[in-house]
Amino acid sequence: MTALLVTEHLSKQFGGVIATDDVGLSVNDGEIHAVIGPNGAGKTTLIAQLAGELAPDAGTIRFDGRDVTGLPAHERSRLGLARSFQVTSIFRNFTVLDNVALAVQAHSGSSFHFWRNARRDPTLREPARAALAAVGLADRAEIVAGVLAHGEQRQLEIAMALAGDPRLLLLDEPTAGMSPDESQRMIHLLQTLKARHTILLVEHDMDAVFALADRISVMVYGRLIATGTPEEIRANPEVRQAYLGEEVDV
Repeated sequence: MTALLVTEHLSKQFGGVIATDDVGLSVNDGEIHAVIGPNGAGKTTLIAQLAGELAPDAGTIRFDGRDVTGLPAHERSRLGLARSFQVTSIFRNFTVLDNVALAVQAHSGSSFHFWRNARRDPTLREPARAALAAVGLADRAEIVAGVLAHGEQRQLEIAMALAGDPRLLLLDEPTAGMSPDESQRMIHLLQTLKARHTILLVEHDMDAVFALADRISVMVYGRLIATGTPEEIRANPEVRQAYLGEEVDV
């Protein structure tokens, strides 16, 4: 398979803490690739570096064959790389549709200062409605985002990430704080999105990981200790040892 995203020797240190340590990661076009690991393993730092929100101390990031290591987040977004956050990040006082229209506007390079245009411009509203339909929120378009259930807010955040029709979605804990029913809906949503988008998924919910992932990479203390299919990861003794004493059972 063709690698869409490749990192080589990616490293980031905060004082005496090594957050990512010589990370070599390859995400294939069309796959769901999960990154798992204990708390503090460096997963969110890795996502921030891939998205362009945090500059690495060393190493390279290539996206679709292009070196993007020095590109800021908004330029990576225009190339087709989008992310969601561990903590839901939406405009709670705007409607669901307004939120996604603003994201479309941002992906197009327009300023958020002109957000009123997003309420009238069909070139923003139509892609926004399509993104909401893709995540199952078409009938919630005119609802104020702050009154949505937690699971729906997470769906909205993914719709906002989809606004620029990205090739790669970086999803940081998409099932965080969800009930079992909400988690199942999110798993189903991500399975449907796979047909059009490559997904790199950071997730603690092992049921979600093993239901979704084509391949899994395991991080411990900033290093990748294993990459493989779900079956290979389940059977890997180093992975089992890394999780010994953790709540997660792989």
